[in-house]
Amino acid sequence: MQYRALGKTGLRVSEIGFGAWGIGGEWGGRDDQQAIAAIHRALDLGVNFIDTAHVYGQGHSETLIGQAIKDRSDKPLIATKIPPKTYRWPVLPTDRAAETFPADWVVQCTEESLRRLGVERIDIQQFHAWTPAFETQTEWRDGIEKLKKQGKIRAFGVSANDWDPYGTVGAVERGLIETVQVIYNIFEQRPAEGLLPAALKQGVGIIVRVPFEEGLLTGTLSPEYQFAEGDWRAKWLPVERRREVQTRVKKLEKFLAPDRPTLASLALKFCLSHPAISTVIPGMRRPSHVEQNAGASDGLPLPESTVDELRRHAFIHGWAYPWAQK
Repeated sequence: MQYRALGKTGLRVSEIGFGAWGIGGEWGGRDDQQAIAAIHRALDLGVNFIDTAHVYGQGHSETLIGQAIKDRSDKPLIATKIPPKTYRWPVLPTDRAAETFPADWVVQCTEESLRRLGVERIDIQQFHAWTPAFETQTEWRDGIEKLKKQGKIRAFGVSANDWDPYGTVGAVERGLIETVQVIYNIFEQRPAEGLLPAALKQGVGIIVRVPFEEGLLTGTLSPEYQFAEGDWRAKWLPVERRREVQTRVKKLEKFLAPDRPTLASLALKFCLSHPAISTVIPGMRRPSHVEQNAGASDGLPLPESTVDELRRHAFIHGWAYPWAQK
């Protein structure tokens, strides 16, 4: 496992982190024992960064993480997220910070997460959505500063709105945040236009989510694929969308090589090829997921020529998530 600086936080994180949404539920069944085994396997393989959220399984993801790390001496760095008090995603420019992330809500959610995780400090606390309007509506900062002074959080960041590669750039440039979590992958390359260069310049850590485009870039979601009951992707990826993507994914197979034998490993290495990226957090629910993904951090970066070619495979589909408010 290779490690990188998480911006100016002073933390070094594993290139592959543990994305913990899936272990909370909503991905077609839940197996808590497998989830705990996956976390243990990740730590064994050098993964030292786990990303979760207050709302993943309504706290179940955080609870499982707390159980898994309780007796481990190799405690990982943990990032979690505070939901909008409105529980609406994405946050819109018309939403008010005083209603969305009021200081007392920021403190309350953080203390609840601390209890579930069984830790005294959260390494990276994040807002689970963001709009540029909050750059000047700064009531939320009182809660964050209070938590930092109390030693309950180490650093603060935001999770960019879904499919919004531009909305966090201003917060980065203003020095309001220490990390940004954003969707970035072979299809969704727009963060490289402004966000990633700004993060490099300002020393802001970048946490990449959705590196597999919710599974499409692994090559496993064919038009014939049957989603398990309870998997939210069944609504987001009907047969016609999977059929549309199939040809695009097939074209990526020519980039496979001994150090990237699967489309999943290629997808992870593409993300890691940008110097602004600190860590990539694929969702992992089973030890086998961990083993496959951790192998992508092998110190063998993609050749620059391969990265250049992969840039031509960007695909902006514009598919909003099922929960997106209009």
